[in-house]
Amino acid sequence: MKKLICTLAAACAAHAGTLFLGAYPNSVLVFDEGQGKIVGRIPLTTGLPSSLRLSQDRKTIYVTTLDHSGVEVIDVATRKVTNKFVLDTETRRYRLYGGTPDPEGKLIYTTTTEIDKQADRYEIAKPKYTVIDLSGQKIARTVEMPREEQNAFGGRGGFEVSPDGKYLYQFRENVIILNAADFKEVDRIDLAKPELPGLETIGFGGLLDSISEPGQRVTLVISTDPVVHNRVFGIGRFDLATRKFSFTPIGPAPAAMSGFHVAPDKKSAYTVISNGQHGNKRCEFWAFDLGTNRISKTAEVPCRTRFSFGMSTDGKKLYLYGAGFEIEVYDAATLKYERTWDLNNDVTMAGMIALP
Repeated sequence: MKKLICTLAAACAAHAGTLFLGAYPNSVLVFDEGQGKIVGRIPLTTGLPSSLRLSQDRKTIYVTTLDHSGVEVIDVATRKVTNKFVLDTETRRYRLYGGTPDPEGKLIYTTTTEIDKQADRYEIAKPKYTVIDLSGQKIARTVEMPREEQNAFGGRGGFEVSPDGKYLYQFRENVIILNAADFKEVDRIDLAKPELPGLETIGFGGLLDSISEPGQRVTLVISTDPVVHNRVFGIGRFDLATRKFSFTPIGPAPAAMSGFHVAPDKKSAYTVISNGQHGNKRCEFWAFDLGTNRISKTAEVPCRTRFSFGMSTDGKKLYLYGAGFEIEVYDAATLKYERTWDLNNDVTMAGMIALP
């Protein structure tokens, strides 16, 4: 057996992953964790990236852009754009609210608002469920949302697609199950009246890419008890095939939480919380032991007005980034600041995709 010689550079390279971040004015940055620098730049011809979404097989990144309601498809292996188009016309613009690809990568399901330019005014249509045909590079069909859904977050809400591609799940204060073919409601799971003992209300948070698995929606959940209405947060899992929901409470909910990431070994989790406002605002890292569902460590971190929270591909580093030119790196074991990576480029709040 060959003798292994471990150097700092070799150790970094062994665990180094690649980060993809949306950047001004029209590109996706490719950042190498091991080298701590940008190693590539994927130009986008349709404008400023507003959201990034990774396919379930982790081979494709779907980007929506802001300038002209554009869509661009990136092949992760080659880091090349394989498809690109815009939806806007001279007299019509669209506001896209994210998007979720189907399992075959042929369609994107989203919600849109149309803005039509008239001779003397602009007419803003009601929110619609929308299907974008990637091969045809166009909107294949739209369905006007029911009135009660239009009033819920302006028609916004994260979509997930069932493993067979037949159903759509929209997560808000409840789970709405839609037929993917015509957007007709198939079922509704009212989380405001959960069948779990001791809980009164439940609200889904954002998708946790770090622990999401095919066929599951894993997310932050806020719940309250029916007696004193104490707010508790935890991890919720929704099985897209069986439609079963489970909730694991962790602790009292702070005023605000920015992201929640679980290490690859599924033993530790991290978030950034904030309490108070303005001059009294305090921000902290919270580390959790998922074996006992308890907070294992906390550490104060400087508050930012706008930021996103991320994690390295090996779970050993924590990142604060977004709306700026830098990524601040913290050690996940100690929660202490280590270094700042200068991107030399302003990044958007489109999110970060970390791949090994």
